[in-house]
Amino acid sequence: MNESTDGHGDGYPGVGRVLVVVPTYNEADNVGVIVDRVHRAAPRVRVLIVDDNSPDGTGAVADRMAAADSRVHVLHRPGKQGLGAAYVAGFGWAAEHGYDAVVEMDADGSHAPEELPRLLDAARDADVVIGSRWTTGGQVVDWPWHRQLLSRGGNLYTRLALGMPLSDATGGFRVYRVPALARLDLDSVASQGYSFQVELAWRAHRAGLRTVEVPITFAERERGTSKMSPVIVGEALWRVTLWSVTDRRTVSGRSAEIRGDQRLRWP
Repeated sequence: MNESTDGHGDGYPGVGRVLVVVPTYNEADNVGVIVDRVHRAAPRVRVLIVDDNSPDGTGAVADRMAAADSRVHVLHRPGKQGLGAAYVAGFGWAAEHGYDAVVEMDADGSHAPEELPRLLDAARDADVVIGSRWTTGGQVVDWPWHRQLLSRGGNLYTRLALGMPLSDATGGFRVYRVPALARLDLDSVASQGYSFQVELAWRAHRAGLRTVEVPITFAERERGTSKMSPVIVGEALWRVTLWSVTDRRTVSGRSAEIRGDQRLRWP
């Protein structure tokens, strides 16, 4: 663990070198504000902006920020490939550059950077920390009732279908220990959007990683257009159902193998 002690360093006490991964697509109006807030809240962390060749010039904005501040880095990708692919690329970059923990954070202001220190504090004793809207103390701001119902319902279905004790498996404000990510076989992850967050939480749960939820306040974006769509939600529900069925078959098959072994060995 490498913890820099100067004000321009990147070591967070008890966690080590932290990289905040911020995927962007047409977030030119937001990305500068978010990065500034991140460094006001946690001056020692570094930020990686993963831009999918945004038509609005987000990549150029990010390059100017990186040129002015050594704590900011940019990863340019050739086109829009989805949130999940952007995060996987960012996680790989973090591992290659020797970081101890990575943070998932939206560029649109929905995730308050001011809450980042609480998530990092929790990461001292956990492999995965999820900023939760639906655990005790969490809340959302400026969401219509139907969107809250959709999110709560989706998380309830996920919890029941997968037997995963999380209040907010779809939440995208997270901290992962880099060694823990190495246990999740990221190369085989194909999910995007909501389902990407659920899949990583599901893989962490099955791998026995220490996962904790920290209450956060989630706010609707003030600038730009939301990228949420019925297609993304539908993908998440379909994949959760598929994982549930597949897992039950796997458990059933393992039980049959154990029973078979017992019959063979029993005199």
